[in-house]
Amino acid sequence: MIDAFERLVTPIPGPRSRALAKSLAASEVRGVTYLAPNYPVFWESGDGATITDVDGNRYLDLTGAFGVALTGHGNPAVARAIAEQAARLAHGMGDVHPTAVKVHLLERLASLAPAAGAKSFLCSTGAESIEFALKTAMLVTGEPNVLAFAGGYHGLSYAALEVGGIPKFRKPWQRQLRGTTSFVRFPDPREPKASERALEVVAKTLRKDRSIGAVLVEPILGRAGIRVPPDGFLKGLRAICTERDTLLIVDEIYTGFGRTGTMFACQRENVQPDVLCVGKALGGGFPISAAIASREVADAWAPSDGEALHTSTYLGNPMGCAAALANLDEIERLDVPGLARSRESQLAERLHELKRIDTQIAEVRGRGLLWALELKNPAFARACVVAALGRGLVLLQSGLRGEVLALAPPAMISDVQLERALDLLAMVVRDPVLA
Repeated sequence: MIDAFERLVTPIPGPRSRALAKSLAASEVRGVTYLAPNYPVFWESGDGATITDVDGNRYLDLTGAFGVALTGHGNPAVARAIAEQAARLAHGMGDVHPTAVKVHLLERLASLAPAAGAKSFLCSTGAESIEFALKTAMLVTGEPNVLAFAGGYHGLSYAALEVGGIPKFRKPWQRQLRGTTSFVRFPDPREPKASERALEVVAKTLRKDRSIGAVLVEPILGRAGIRVPPDGFLKGLRAICTERDTLLIVDEIYTGFGRTGTMFACQRENVQPDVLCVGKALGGGFPISAAIASREVADAWAPSDGEALHTSTYLGNPMGCAAALANLDEIERLDVPGLARSRESQLAERLHELKRIDTQIAEVRGRGLLWALELKNPAFARACVVAALGRGLVLLQSGLRGEVLALAPPAMISDVQLERALDLLAMVVRDPVLA
């Protein structure tokens, strides 16, 4: 069992990581990878809930690599599916001469979707699925504008950026954005009647601007620091959109496929989106995403006359489809929603216990296998992330000010691995400066 835990064999970062950081600084454009003398480490391999870097140091992972490694790093079934498909056919012509595996994945997504008769568009990134959803809304409603939420994160391509509610990502390109999005405040359950007030603002905004054709929402704000809305908010949003003939687009790129305790987070309130955007965990590490629409909404797209109006070279890539099918099998085999529900109390208990004894922690919140430890000082959060590496733990900084430690471990992390990771987290928060 020793290989299931952290093991450090060099100073952190090790010599190979430091050398690669120097090379990266010389070859990658600035503004992408954060480089400092004590950060980052360069990953070499992964196994389940552990990561090994290029210097042979092994870490417990509480990030799931941005939530992607839901069924574990290096999942054997997913790796085997990719290898076998690559040997057979690595690339097809997705919208001209498709592959059978593309059809199989579309059928599988239709069977999982929280709407009968769903149809999907396959793409490579979460931002692409958002762009397709926005185009679909325009076709269905004829209206160009969108209502979205402050703090929402939907990707960084231009259309996704237009509907994104995090100012630091929008500011450098503000003059190139069209300004067609109305942003409203996401409800904070710590405030009285937060859901009712937020829904009132949504309804008022839709009445005022008849050119709004879609409402876009994350069921749990991810990049803004794992902000969970009050119960009933999504159901209320669905009711307003239905009443106003406005499309409801739910962005489950981060929360989808069981991480929050149901296959999709919106299913906790039995909400059926008009378009559901998924990605991250879908391919188990292979870049593939999808926009899943109800049949009525999807059929707003006219049949192809031989020239697709929205496509990409890698649409329905056979390796991506094979990876996704294998990963969906693993999600079912492992019962990821059940694992998330069973681990929720373990995470909640340990994190709330840590808050009781540490004055640096402002709030604990989350659901299933997606949690936030909000700290009072963003600089302290950064110090914790760096110090965690020195103890053999991978953490992710999040929140609008960088004040949050976001926890999204692989679902198959064992009880003892999770306990050990939380022990290391407690050590780091209590003393982020290593001797």
